[in-house]
Amino acid sequence: MLICTVKTQFGRLILTEEDGALVSVNWGNAVREDASELLQRASLQISEYDHGTRQQFDLPLRIGGSAFQKAVCDAIYAIPFGDTCTYGDIAKALGVPAQAVGQACGANPIPIIIPCHRVMGAKGLTGFSGAGGVETKVALLRHEGAAGLLI
Repeated sequence: MLICTVKTQFGRLILTEEDGALVSVNWGNAVREDASELLQRASLQISEYDHGTRQQFDLPLRIGGSAFQKAVCDAIYAIPFGDTCTYGDIAKALGVPAQAVGQACGANPIPIIIPCHRVMGAKGLTGFSGAGGVETKVALLRHEGAAGLLI
């Protein structure tokens, strides 16, 4: 396992690589800093996103967990930059309850890159499992120009 930290306006992000794929993004400071081609690419792409010059990530990702967790992450990954959808939208597409989608969304191991901040409740803004909670979700949506969708 290789790790590095990237400083962004949304906080310090710890990127974790295993066997040539990014497996997690968490808030905090890494206890060590490793170097790899993938971590360099991921750091650069997150920095570009942070500076408003990247809207989509192009990195090898590996989602742990069940086939359902992977399906929800795939659906979230498909939400375009600056757009949002609801847990219910994803649930309908997958033929499952919205609550199950919400739980899988909250367990997303690679936030920002798999943009779970773009998923809303039926009545609008909901929580966010990343550091800073809903305030970070709002900041990410504003950064993407989706602020008008928050109402």
